[in-house]
Amino acid sequence: MYVRDAKNREEVWLLDHIEAMGLDDTAFRSRDYVVAVDEESGEKAGFGRIRVHKPDDGEAVCELTSIGVLEGWREQGVGAHVIERLVEYATDQGFDTVYALTGESAYLAQFGFRRIEESQLPTVLEERLAEKRERTDPDAVPLAIDVDRFRMPERLREAFKRAPEGRNEASTDESAEDFGIDPDSATYKYDTGG
Repeated sequence: MYVRDAKNREEVWLLDHIEAMGLDDTAFRSRDYVVAVDEESGEKAGFGRIRVHKPDDGEAVCELTSIGVLEGWREQGVGAHVIERLVEYATDQGFDTVYALTGESAYLAQFGFRRIEESQLPTVLEERLAEKRERTDPDAVPLAIDVDRFRMPERLREAFKRAPEGRNEASTDESAEDFGIDPDSATYKYDTGG
C-alpha cells in the first residue's frame, strides 16, 4: 500500500467517488489530489486533497479537504496515510499551518489537529466554512495544525502496512461489464486483431 499523486486519467474516478461519498468538489483539479493504492492489485483505496487559497489581500492559506476512503478499505489506516502525505505536501510548499473544515474533528484530532474559533480563521476560510456547511457538511467546524506537530498513531501505521490482508472483500473495481461492454466481442480503436 502506498500514496501517490493522482493522475489526470483518474479525474472521472475521483469525481465519481467524491460524489458518491458526498464530499466537496469545489474548484476540482485532479492534480491537487493524492491516491492510496494497493501495490499488489493496483486497486485504489482512498484519496484526499490540499487546496491552496490565494486571497488578493493576504497570504496563501492551505486547506486539507475531500478525504475519502472506499468502503472495503476503511479501518486500515488508509485515510491516515493520505492525510500524512497531504501535510507533507503542505510543508513542501512552505505552509506552517494547515486548516481543515469538517464534521470529523475527532478523527483529525488523533493527528494533532485542534479545533479553533471561527474568528481565528483567515477570511477566505470563514467564507469557505459557511459555503461548506451549506453545501456538503452542515456539522463542519474549523481545525488547524502546525505542520511540525503532526503525528501518526503507530496503530494506524501498522494497519496501513497490513491493509491488503485485512481488507473487506467488497470490491469497488469497475469492469467492462459495468459499462455495458461485452469484453469477448468488443473491438477497440487500436485493436490489432491478434
